[in-house]
Amino acid sequence: MKSSMFEPEVVQELALKEGVCVRPLLNRVTDRQTGDTTVVVMPCRSTRETRCPSCANAARRLRIQQCAEGWHLEHEPTRPEQEPEDAPDELEEEYEVVDEEEVPERRVRSTRRRSDVADLPLKPSENRTIGAVFEGNLGRRYRPSMFVTLTLPSYGSIAMGRGVPTDPSSYDYRTAAFDALHFTKLLDRWIQNLRRCAGFKVQYFGAIEAQRRLAPHFHVALRGAIPRSILREVTRATYAQVWWPPCDEPVYVDRVPVWDGVDYLDPDTAIPLTTWEDAMAELDEDPGARPMHTLSFGRQVDIKGLLGGTPDADRSVRYLTKYLTKAVAETYTHAEVFDAAYEAHIDRLHDEVRYLPCTPSCANWLRFGIQPKQAGPGLQPGRCPSAAHDRENLGVGGRRVQVSRGWSGKTLSDHRADRAAVVKKVLEEAGYTAPEADRMSSETLATDGEPRYLWQTVHLPPQKASEAIIASVLERRRWRNEYDRAKAAQVSTGPPVENRSATDSEVESEA
Repeated sequence: MKSSMFEPEVVQELALKEGVCVRPLLNRVTDRQTGDTTVVVMPCRSTRETRCPSCANAARRLRIQQCAEGWHLEHEPTRPEQEPEDAPDELEEEYEVVDEEEVPERRVRSTRRRSDVADLPLKPSENRTIGAVFEGNLGRRYRPSMFVTLTLPSYGSIAMGRGVPTDPSSYDYRTAAFDALHFTKLLDRWIQNLRRCAGFKVQYFGAIEAQRRLAPHFHVALRGAIPRSILREVTRATYAQVWWPPCDEPVYVDRVPVWDGVDYLDPDTAIPLTTWEDAMAELDEDPGARPMHTLSFGRQVDIKGLLGGTPDADRSVRYLTKYLTKAVAETYTHAEVFDAAYEAHIDRLHDEVRYLPCTPSCANWLRFGIQPKQAGPGLQPGRCPSAAHDRENLGVGGRRVQVSRGWSGKTLSDHRADRAAVVKKVLEEAGYTAPEADRMSSETLATDGEPRYLWQTVHLPPQKASEAIIASVLERRRWRNEYDRAKAAQVSTGPPVENRSATDSEVESEA
């Protein structure tokens, strides 16, 4: 092969054309039982298109499959054997809801709802996750589901079609930043409230995306039919309160607190800063204390009813996952078109997100004169490692996809294995040997009970990385040719293998 083929730009273009990872990870695998060493090229599996379009698109296709498979089920899904029946949903498990209904170890908040918020319409719950069946004309039976979009309120007037404030000086960037940082708490509360009011344990698949004004909003597929009036009432009645010490005015801007091995000290007086525990205790003892921040949804709620297997349902799945490969700040920007006003809007929002605290242990608490929870050396305001503070994320640092555990009865790894199984079955029935998905797995044990295969990441120089990409391209072409021949053989000898979980354009990456 000519040396020009190894130019980075040429290699990357070839990799993108073939759907191959452009940032492969090279691993040296040693078999402790035989002593043999093998070099294995693995995809980076990034979910960001700007980092690796091939891996990001593969991740999106997997989410499309996951969404479609659980949306319109007619039978209760089987939960994984290792998962207890009362296991919390992924969204409820990952994000802690901090509001007036919370009962932590040290403090008790009032469970009384705010008087200025509508009451929730409660309904006895049935022990089911699938939707109810309705009968139509001529005895036809329907089991509809819902597609809902939730938004945040306005922070100021926005220029039509541009996504930038008409007056940046009056735009409430601070509230916008706090809402983005705690948006998942509001979603968690909405799901909990919805289940109390819908009459069954509603299952959901949702994606957090950015509106053009850069405020996050939530597209969510709900299994089963829920009256639109209930969805609107629940949305109006849902709020989440964050009970943290106040952080309105920064104390340390040009100066930085100093770590003395035990506490962070004022750089001038050497007096220890208030600890997180003391700040929270002071908040508890104040009868007039108010939550640091309160979130609620905007007035706009989009609700659609859909039937499984219809073009509208298929389009909705792809619409729901449309921007999963883009970061929040990248959603509406284009490399070939520079919009100075939009970039300035991103910068202003990032300036707020960068210095506001994201969790009790966030280094940004030092900026407000409070030692973070479980403080240690090396903390600096504005340099919290959480992805929520990054310019590309603008407050949305957690998982962009939220899926309930009862959605399909499978983990994401299970769905990935299903796709690989389709390819493997087609190849084996045609006489080809399909590569084992768990070959040289780090979970395989040797006779001594320790892992049989030892994996070690190898850092590649640019030339070697290009060679690894080209090797992956050649292997991908071989797999695709074998798969195409296998499908052709099936067409001539009998009915094709069931492949609804992996379309022809997607299966090559699963071989």
